[in-house]
Amino acid sequence: MGRGKIVIRRIDNSASRQVTFSKRRNGLLKKAKELAILCDAEVGVVVFSGTGRLYDYASTSMKSVIERYTRAKAENHLILDTASEIKFWQREATSLRQQLHKLQETHRQLMGEELSGLSVKDLENLENQLEMRLRGVRKTKEQLLINEIQELNQKGSLIHQENMELYQKINIMHQENRELHKKVYAPTEENDPNRNSVIPHSFHITKEVNALIHLGLRQQHQHGEELKLGAPKLGIFQVK
Repeated sequence: MGRGKIVIRRIDNSASRQVTFSKRRNGLLKKAKELAILCDAEVGVVVFSGTGRLYDYASTSMKSVIERYTRAKAENHLILDTASEIKFWQREATSLRQQLHKLQETHRQLMGEELSGLSVKDLENLENQLEMRLRGVRKTKEQLLINEIQELNQKGSLIHQENMELYQKINIMHQENRELHKKVYAPTEENDPNRNSVIPHSFHITKEVNALIHLGLRQQHQHGEELKLGAPKLGIFQVK
């Protein structure tokens, strides 16, 4: 008569549990040793009893087995990560290709191509999209024109201001010329009104206010003749 099937569960009796642990521990270590010898495998077994006692076996050394285990686990983890990453990027590439195909199809439809397969509702949606994009283009164009007009207005204001400053400078020069005329001719006219022809140095100013003012120097020649020397012409331009 054969042995009955043993139910795998925790043994409640501590003595029986200790006896079972000792028997199965010895059997496990024996099987590990046989596996290392028969199959030329590097085997390491670590067992802790219920009381915390350590039992181990290593076909070479426990340190060598643990180091090899750590390296192998890291390499397997890296391989799994690489494979997962490759699958992820493959899915991303597939999704991007689908999006690109859809965008190309939409672009062709917006250009008025490949419309034969669209329904009336699809055509209406396409028409609405085109109108919205056209309004956006017009709005951007109007804003650019407004900005250019504002910039030109600012430049015009600056030019106008510069013209006003130049006009003020011209008025100041005109006033200075009038004062210079008074200083030069006032004493001479009071003493001798007819002395203009014998003054060695004199200024000739036209009667018109806005006309060019001609300044000249006259010197008497050695033989009594008058010699006219050229002088720079100063004038005021009338600003309209």
